[in-house]
Amino acid sequence: MTTITYNVPSISCGHCVHTIQMELGDIIGVSKVQAYQENRQVTVEFEPPATEEQIEATLMEINYPPVK
Repeated sequence: MTTITYNVPSISCGHCVHTIQMELGDIIGVSKVQAYQENRQVTVEFEPPATEEQIEATLMEINYPPVK
């Protein structure tokens, strides 16, 4: 199991949190997603077949670009 945390400066409301959690949660291999409005971070626990690149690409697609 791999855990990674991203800074996502564009998180500004509860809707952002919900969208991120739903979209990343749909990726096969992702077991846990926590998005935080307060500190604008997203923590993801995953294992193959999910990849870090896939998670980052999904964040970009939904207009929440991550910053490491």
